[in-house]
Amino acid sequence: MPVLAVDQSHIKFFEEQGYVVIEDILDPEEDLQPVIEEYEAVLDRLIERLYAEGKITSLYRELPFGQRLTRIVAETGRFYSQYFDISLPQSGVTEDTPIHLGKAVFNLLRNPKLLDVVEAFIGPEIYSNPVQHVRIKPPEWALPKGQWDGLSSAVYWHQDNGVILPEADESNILTVWLAISDATEENGCLAVAPKSHKLGLLPHCPSPDKGVHIPEKLLPKPFIPVPVKRGGALFMTRKTVHVSLRNLSNDIRWSFDLRYNPIGQPTGRPAFPGFIARSKAHPESALTDPEAWAQLWKDARTRIARSTNPVYNRWSADSPVCA
Repeated sequence: MPVLAVDQSHIKFFEEQGYVVIEDILDPEEDLQPVIEEYEAVLDRLIERLYAEGKITSLYRELPFGQRLTRIVAETGRFYSQYFDISLPQSGVTEDTPIHLGKAVFNLLRNPKLLDVVEAFIGPEIYSNPVQHVRIKPPEWALPKGQWDGLSSAVYWHQDNGVILPEADESNILTVWLAISDATEENGCLAVAPKSHKLGLLPHCPSPDKGVHIPEKLLPKPFIPVPVKRGGALFMTRKTVHVSLRNLSNDIRWSFDLRYNPIGQPTGRPAFPGFIARSKAHPESALTDPEAWAQLWKDARTRIARSTNPVYNRWSADSPVCA
């Protein structure tokens, strides 16, 4: 499948509106299927363990990936996001905290087709920013009642600049929200506030049931849903105000949110490891070994588990704006 060229109309729209959708970047079979198969193996291991422990009544082998995951979430009343995520949580890290560090995911992070598009926005010296997640969002009816999980539930209004440290306020961080399954209004695609990136960094409030979010009284309007077909991506600036809608369908919505910035600029989350994904000036500096990438995260997990919890953002719930 040919990659849709990034032309000046995309760049102009992005600069004016703070976001742009580019479809058909990755081929579903060539680029996405290895990732899907890798995650199917992760789910297999998780389900087999839960079944052996008597926590579920079936292995659900007759069901496709999304429905299998939905069944175990609904049956156990628990989220399993961390088993699939490609980053560490912001609290409670132990040396056994699950994190997925597979070869297919590493190849996705440095896929040449994806980096070609990233390069059009930030240039050829590309650093893979470690503020990254996989979001496999089950239908809302299956979620544990009265609980919230930032990787599985609807995500509240925020700016990506608001969930990192001030050291990266001037970094040119590009958000790449990559659709593994079709993202629609029904299953919980993102919505954005056009031109909101021109407002600067808005105050955010930390909350156990909403995460770090912008108070409703400060939200810019209007906002628009942004559907994305599988293999396409929504690109946003670090200051674009956006939200994840509720999944009102009967299947999962699957996406990766990845971030890239020019080499040498702070990532905003120094406790986590990034890597050079592409360099025109020094091509030999790019990381190409998935095992080395995985070891960077394992070392970070050990370091965090053995020390005090790092600080990940600048906000306090005691701020007057949060009252």
